[in-house]
Amino acid sequence: MFRMLLLRSEIYEEIVAHCIRGLPAEACGLLSGDPDTATVQRCYLTRNAAASARLYTVDPLDHLRADRDAESRGEQIIGVFHSHTHTDAYPSPTDVEQAPDPSWHYVVVSLRDIYPSLRSYRIIQGVISEEEVVIDGHSMIGRIWS
Repeated sequence: MFRMLLLRSEIYEEIVAHCIRGLPAEACGLLSGDPDTATVQRCYLTRNAAASARLYTVDPLDHLRADRDAESRGEQIIGVFHSHTHTDAYPSPTDVEQAPDPSWHYVVVSLRDIYPSLRSYRIIQGVISEEEVVIDGHSMIGRIWS
């Protein structure tokens, strides 16, 4: 299993912009790409059906549309992202409880500070493991992407 997630800067920017636009609620979306290389090819901006500042639920119709589009492109949904409006970029107990797929990448964007913080995790049987995020070939460990 890969211990990193590979993003292009355009996808990173799309994720962060969607999260900021979603304020004051949490924003969410899906990521598609190649599960074998953990390379994200596309970001699907979805609605938060929960419409909450404390939790998210990917709108089921948006999820279906994203899944169908990814499949038509020969890709798979390989992860989900959402924002935390007031806390660290770390999965909450609710995030862990609702993690639907152990093969997915769970990206959390914290909007608590001046600069957004994006981190990615694998969640398998309730165990959270952080993974490296690489944007355009640059590791994000300990860095703020600007």
